[in-house]
Amino acid sequence: MGFDVHPFGDAPPLVLGGVTIDGSPALAGHSDGDAVAHAVSDALLGPAELPDLGTLFPASDERYRGADSMQLLAEVVQKMQAKGWWIENVDIVIAAEQPKLADHMDAMRANLIAVLSKAREPMGHGVGVGIRPKRGEGLGAIGRAEGIAVWAVALLTR
Repeated sequence: MGFDVHPFGDAPPLVLGGVTIDGSPALAGHSDGDAVAHAVSDALLGPAELPDLGTLFPASDERYRGADSMQLLAEVVQKMQAKGWWIENVDIVIAAEQPKLADHMDAMRANLIAVLSKAREPMGHGVGVGIRPKRGEGLGAIGRAEGIAVWAVALLTR
């Protein structure tokens, strides 16, 4: 299971699942703030017995300032695959009061499949990716539109 949360920053664009969403402020973070890529990365790292995302790509390292989080996810996929793990499926929940995300789900899913499919079981099927946007319904920091939280669960096989 992976989790990531970021507050909104000052300037656009917002990036989620490798998709640029115009008209919304970016998520504050050392990298591009892509909370979807971060949560999926941690969901893969845990069961593969690898360090967490912040340990692999620390915010204290200037090489990762503004980094493309989908590229970091691709590196995570390589690391877990090198340890003999394959991805069966990933399920993602994005909690965001704004912006509306329904129109971006297909593009996010396609981006994630493109990166994750590199670690699908060689003789098996493709990687399944499910993404669901949820609202905070006015409750808490997410409901007040202060940021976005993402949960991801991954099923790996060896």
